[in-house]
Amino acid sequence: MNAGLLVFLLLVVLAFFGLPIYLAIGVATMTAMMYVGFPLQAIAQKAFLGLNSASLLAIPLFILAGNLMAQGITQKLISASNIALGRVRGSLGSVTVLASALFGAISGSAVATVAAVGGMTVPAMKKEGYDDNYAVACASCSSLLGPMIPPSISLVVYASLTETSIQKLFMATATPAILCTILFLIYTLYYGYKNQLPMQPATTMKEKMAAMKDNVWALLMPILVLGLIFGGICTVTEAAAISAVYAGLVGMFIYKTISFKNLLNTLYETTISVAAIMILVGLSKSSAYVVISSQLPSLFAEAIQAVASSKVAVILLINVIYLVLGCLMEGNCIIVMMVPLMLSLVNAYEINLIQFGIITCINIYIGCITPPVGISLLVGTKLGNTTMGGSFKACLPFLVIALFILALVSFVPSLTLWLPTLLG
Repeated sequence: MNAGLLVFLLLVVLAFFGLPIYLAIGVATMTAMMYVGFPLQAIAQKAFLGLNSASLLAIPLFILAGNLMAQGITQKLISASNIALGRVRGSLGSVTVLASALFGAISGSAVATVAAVGGMTVPAMKKEGYDDNYAVACASCSSLLGPMIPPSISLVVYASLTETSIQKLFMATATPAILCTILFLIYTLYYGYKNQLPMQPATTMKEKMAAMKDNVWALLMPILVLGLIFGGICTVTEAAAISAVYAGLVGMFIYKTISFKNLLNTLYETTISVAAIMILVGLSKSSAYVVISSQLPSLFAEAIQAVASSKVAVILLINVIYLVLGCLMEGNCIIVMMVPLMLSLVNAYEINLIQFGIITCINIYIGCITPPVGISLLVGTKLGNTTMGGSFKACLPFLVIALFILALVSFVPSLTLWLPTLLG
């Protein structure tokens, strides 16, 4: 049996039986190496080389910034969003979308977004008489904006596997992310007027100005980070470090929502989250070494070419594969498993690696709301105490919008490539 195929099959089987993904990759890679006689020390060597990258420092720093934001700053973002949208019907749904977009400009994680923003807005929507399933669907689907709006943890992982510019990937995802945010807002406004949902109480201009003054430090954070990255003032890793320091200082000394004890707990939780991701990234280099050495990517490319002869058909088939896997597996695992396998195919059809990265990541973001794995939807149903089936049905309009964005990214390359080209 082909060693690369053995890695793939063992990974799927072990993950299906509940073994943590990083362990599944390690066991599958070690077994395949023993099967073909590769030296086992290559696992440690390739894992070290995979982690020996300054750009990967952005992952723990953005996760830390997101965890610090969740302790008070997120509430300020929701308050600022409510000032802009509070006087429309169903405003809490629109506020959820906008606050998720703002939170996503720091955290880069869908799960963190639904937990931080949905944890506040879902109970509020239920209290004001919103349909429970709609409240959960709105928060769960809005979490897609968390990683879609730069920065994105998944794009950093993709960049480490393909040696693509992280800064250009972040620029490429900005346009589809903004478009998706606008379409989500349009749908929540339509839903609110259609169902005559309540508006927020009217406030005077003096009250609005006072609230904006209180929220200004929170609003400056996403502006600061994106401005630093898009302006080329500093690298993505440096921007991540600045965002973490900024979140800590604002939370501790301005809003006073973070105590020293809370800071230690946040650092501990961040360490646990980062360890799982970094082990996954390191071991992915070892598995990629086996997969590439076995010539499996070339065999995979030949098999796809036998089924789909045109570039459009290949991109469509890639999306179908990703969407199916997204229903069954965690996003970063899909990137680690499938990207090395598809690179030969992508190069054969001259698909731009930046465009391919955005296609890959939007697919796995959609997987966050598709059962049975759908981690964002699972978190949302726990927040709203609803069933997976009922909430997923309410997610369908959002899902259609996300698939529309995916289609644009897949078949209109200029949508993602114009900004990296313009800003160089």
